[in-house]
Amino acid sequence: MVNKVFTVEEARDLMPELLRRAALLIAMRADLAELGHDLAATGLSHLGGIPEAKAMEARVAEILGWFDEQGIEVKGVAPLLADFPAVLSGASVRLCWIEGETALGWYHRSDLGFPGRRPLP
Repeated sequence: MVNKVFTVEEARDLMPELLRRAALLIAMRADLAELGHDLAATGLSHLGGIPEAKAMEARVAEILGWFDEQGIEVKGVAPLLADFPAVLSGASVRLCWIEGETALGWYHRSDLGFPGRRPLP
């Protein structure tokens, strides 16, 4: 993991790519869940078999690797939750994005986590 401290502007500049990769991950996550369920239940899936599942798992790992390379902390994958380490008004915070949001508009103190979310000033 890259130890990066983001400005709000730097984090927002990464949002178009984050949203693009998040959409890929969400679709892959759903396909992988369906494929795994179908294979366990019937041994068959229109999405493929074990080789396709392994390929999907590798793709998910690759997508998650991009977040790590940028210094973005992935806190969950279902729903996808990402934090950008930052400093606001001298306090250590995480600029916080969760699946379904279209922009970066929230933060929380680093020691509080998601329950401490507040709108960005």
